[in-house]
Amino acid sequence: MGIPQEFVAQIRSYDSRLLDGLVEALSLPPAVSVRCNTRKGISRPASRRGVAWCDAGFYLEDREQFTFDPAMHQGLYYVQDASSMIIGHIVKRLTSGGHSPIRYLDACAAPGGKTTAAIDALPAGSLVVANEYNPSRASVLRENIIKWGYPSCVVCRGDTAKFRSIPDFFDIVAADVPCSGEGMFRKDEDAVSQWSPSLVDECVSRQREIIDNLWETLRPGGYFIYSTCTFNRKENEETVEYISRMYGAESIDLSLPETWNIAPGIDTGVKCSRFMPHRTDGEGLFVAVLRKPDDCTASSRQPRKGKTGAKPDNRVLSQLQTVRSWVDGCDVDINVSDRGIITVFPKEHAVAIQLLSSTLDVTHAGVTAGMIKGRDLVPSQSLALSTMLHPAAFHRCELDYRTAIAYLRHEAIVLPEDTPRGYVAVTYNDYPLGFVKNIGNRANNLYPPEWRILSSHIPEEIPSVI
Repeated sequence: MGIPQEFVAQIRSYDSRLLDGLVEALSLPPAVSVRCNTRKGISRPASRRGVAWCDAGFYLEDREQFTFDPAMHQGLYYVQDASSMIIGHIVKRLTSGGHSPIRYLDACAAPGGKTTAAIDALPAGSLVVANEYNPSRASVLRENIIKWGYPSCVVCRGDTAKFRSIPDFFDIVAADVPCSGEGMFRKDEDAVSQWSPSLVDECVSRQREIIDNLWETLRPGGYFIYSTCTFNRKENEETVEYISRMYGAESIDLSLPETWNIAPGIDTGVKCSRFMPHRTDGEGLFVAVLRKPDDCTASSRQPRKGKTGAKPDNRVLSQLQTVRSWVDGCDVDINVSDRGIITVFPKEHAVAIQLLSSTLDVTHAGVTAGMIKGRDLVPSQSLALSTMLHPAAFHRCELDYRTAIAYLRHEAIVLPEDTPRGYVAVTYNDYPLGFVKNIGNRANNLYPPEWRILSSHIPEEIPSVI
């Protein structure tokens, strides 16, 4: 499908040499890149070509069969466009010199690439809230956050208007807002077919509504990271100018190295950066950082406190103590819901998470450690993939590749005869893959069925991304 001529005319109307070659670049194949999970101890292979602005990111010569790579399902890496990896560099710059945990909101977070990049860049122990409006995309976001394994994270779904009820709460707010998707033209045919000037105008209106919803939840002196994957000025420079004019925000110079070849804004006085596919090895991305004035009047409204549950009975208290032995040396709060779901999260964020849960539609918080089913205490996939999991909490059983894929298809698997009965952590390449309940002649698979690999295909060669 050809690039819309109205889009071409729009780009050429800007009369900027920065855009020379853009339309031609959109006909070329996109680059393929991934980012390692540094919080799980994964680093970029020395043989791979790195992404200049992300130490953990690297390019692949060809697109791998990621679905059939257990490492991706283990949350050891994330397939992400290289341009989007800049969020980690920005977050590190904004928090440089500070070692105390902060509160970070990714307000339009699905599918989770920018959230996980921010997680790896934030000071240790920072509270991260990832929100998504679309329910199906919110489910994907939850899955990817759980796989990444960071315990101080909350996933919620719903309109950004809900954040108006939590004033002055976050130190950094990031909004990768819904946009007309011009930067995705060479990756997504739907982006091409759906584009129109009227779509651009609709997006501008929605973007400003999102900004207005989020501005109050940012504390005075905090930073707002605005980004899109589109090229036009209306959704980019003009919207940043709106934030600056409307809220007295200061645009921040990111001082990105010239060798990265990232373009400045077009015909504007605000500071912003453009990743252009004819200048950098990645897709289209626009990003700007704005600082909220220190003298903004803090709202007198306060979030409602969450309800305190009833005290558990002695049997449940015993099971909660078992859960405490599953987590690795953390000062944690452990809660049990009316449905018997046990959640663990760092104690330092207990009050904050309680406040968030009273205001937002929270679908995941901290680590879902397990569920009480009758007299049984069933460990969860969230615990298996969390960096909180104590390495000696469960017997571990290493799987070969074919068995690992069978596990990821949610099939029953057979473990070695000497494997003890009960709950066993299965691993692949020594990293946790999930849990099974070994009953002797087979092992019942506890992998979430909604996450299972649907294809029956087995690659001729085992994927080896990291």
